[in-house]
Amino acid sequence: MEALNHDTDPSDAYDDDVAGRIGRSLEAIVEWAGRITMVLVFAMVLLIATNVILRYLFAIGPVSLQELEWHLMVPVALVGSAYTLRHHGHVRVDIFYDGFRPRTRALVNLLSGVGLLVISVLVGWLSLNFVYQAYQIGEGSPDPGGLPFRFILKAMIPLGFGLLALQAVAHIILNAKRVLGR
Repeated sequence: MEALNHDTDPSDAYDDDVAGRIGRSLEAIVEWAGRITMVLVFAMVLLIATNVILRYLFAIGPVSLQELEWHLMVPVALVGSAYTLRHHGHVRVDIFYDGFRPRTRALVNLLSGVGLLVISVLVGWLSLNFVYQAYQIGEGSPDPGGLPFRFILKAMIPLGFGLLALQAVAHIILNAKRVLGR
């Protein structure tokens, strides 16, 4: 049974041909975005701790700081999903999958990669108008003292799904070669 080695770089699985170089390049973009997201997680932890201290020790609860928490959470979730997929950290139901031969697993991964690509492109494309409308009207928080520029937050939707689409293409490249026995 083929086990995933989580200690190696996922990009090491690609061949050194054109398709492999494309797959590695796509994964490098996702890796870079994921590492930036890690910084956001740290900033979010500091922000939440600050909010708790302000609220419970000083009875201060600025709306803008509370909104900033979820303004940081959105890119963490959306951008982080592609990074998680790249490192095989996603939840997988392995009832049948573990018993499959490596080539059958590659076929399952290939088909799920195609499905993920279609969904990611569709959601990313449909969200563009949503972001544009928020930009056009200068949408901000409806709460007094809330944050302006909500379009930046909404722009994380096509960005996150775009990165997920890139990672799906990388998985398609890798698993197509495995299915074809190359």
